[in-house]
Amino acid sequence: MTPPETPLFELHGAPTLVDPVLVVALEGWVDAGLGAAAAIASLTEEPPAEPLATFDLDHFLDQRARRPVARIVDGITTELTWPTISLRHGHDRAGADVLFLTGPEPDFHWAEFSDAAIRLAVNFGVRLVVGLGAFPAPAPHTRPVKLAATAPLSSADLVGRVGVVQGELEVPAGIQATLELRFGAIGIPVISLWARVPHYVSAMPFPEASAALVDGLAAIAELTLDASGLRAAADNSRRQVDELIAGNPEHLAMVRKLEASIDASEGNPLGVQEVPSADEIAAELEQFLRGEDGS
Repeated sequence: MTPPETPLFELHGAPTLVDPVLVVALEGWVDAGLGAAAAIASLTEEPPAEPLATFDLDHFLDQRARRPVARIVDGITTELTWPTISLRHGHDRAGADVLFLTGPEPDFHWAEFSDAAIRLAVNFGVRLVVGLGAFPAPAPHTRPVKLAATAPLSSADLVGRVGVVQGELEVPAGIQATLELRFGAIGIPVISLWARVPHYVSAMPFPEASAALVDGLAAIAELTLDASGLRAAADNSRRQVDELIAGNPEHLAMVRKLEASIDASEGNPLGVQEVPSADEIAAELEQFLRGEDGS
């Protein structure tokens, strides 16, 4: 079915899709170690995903906050490269249809953006929405990255398959939370997967988090995906972190303490007894987003 015309996005095709999964990874909210960014890059590059719809940048983005890039050759401005919020169509390794909502998180009109995304999802017959993200956590780089999940009440069964942060938290929200609640309200199953990245490497690429997100997406959405390239990059990254830490006794002691904590909390996806309070989690996230994390 072709979505109705709207000024909020431009369609570039109307393919017939079979029960597609919609993967959401919008830049601008918490993404420690570039976990979601690298995961979505891997997923959309091979097999390649083609643009299906692009959103109206003037309506959704603050161009002074997200400036285009000018190409200048010998003093001549030849072109501008604008940021793009797009819906792309690709496939998993078995040929199943997958949609990807990517680009910068909207600065304005979150309700309208969410309504437009829902309109596209409904008309293309999306069966499941999966958001990707990553956050800094008290975890060692020497243990496998674990995932946590968030979802509206209507998708509580999906959350139980991944793991959660127990207790009540109040943290600043991104557009992904808005999409969760709105998709849940219309009955489309929706879940967000969050990789926990060791806090001391959260400001550098951490491909193991990306690999964990790809594997988690494959499991929850029953897709055939390949994270081998990310795993290879993760091996190299871990060796580099090992080398950086090896010469510092204080850092080594920190890692050993985190290892003991995570091993003791086996079966608890987040080792939440190591997270003292919601206020401290919110403060650390806010500090991370401001770029003031000293790691």
